[in-house]
Amino acid sequence: MDQKKIGAFLRELRKEKQLTQERLSESLGVTNRSVSRWENGVNLPELDLIIELARFYEVSIEEILDGERKNEMVDKKTEQILLKAADYESNEKQSFSKRMCRLFVAALLSYVIYCALNFNGLDAKGDYEMLASASLGVVGGALFVGVLYTSGRLARVKAFKRRMLHKIGKAGCSAPKDEG
Repeated sequence: MDQKKIGAFLRELRKEKQLTQERLSESLGVTNRSVSRWENGVNLPELDLIIELARFYEVSIEEILDGERKNEMVDKKTEQILLKAADYESNEKQSFSKRMCRLFVAALLSYVIYCALNFNGLDAKGDYEMLASASLGVVGGALFVGVLYTSGRLARVKAFKRRMLHKIGKAGCSAPKDEG
């Protein structure tokens, strides 16, 4: 895939609709900077956004990925595969979010246990010392794993959540369109 060609095509489609990057970014629930990066070919939108852009601009997903308009009919099977891939990506993001939530809860509970032991002066006595050390170990491990999971991915997860909240807000304000 030629990112520059795709970016130029996305810019062309946006200008045909007479939209600014700011207006497009608001309707998609992303930043202006993201739209600018797509159009300059620095990076590509995520698959769920490519699907949304295709619907928004009334072009096929294949046309966006090729960076040009096609005269022939889009292969429906290819489009269905891409839609399944987008669903898979979305499920993976939800799974990641749940794992991070569980990790946070485990770390929080372990920290509460450690604080309770420390407050009562039990963190240096016998079996309680081992429990306090284990609690701090869980907290430290959770922080370490959290850093590993989120380095480089946190911004994408936040952007995905922002888009989902934006979609939910739009769905709540108007009746859903029949895509059938």
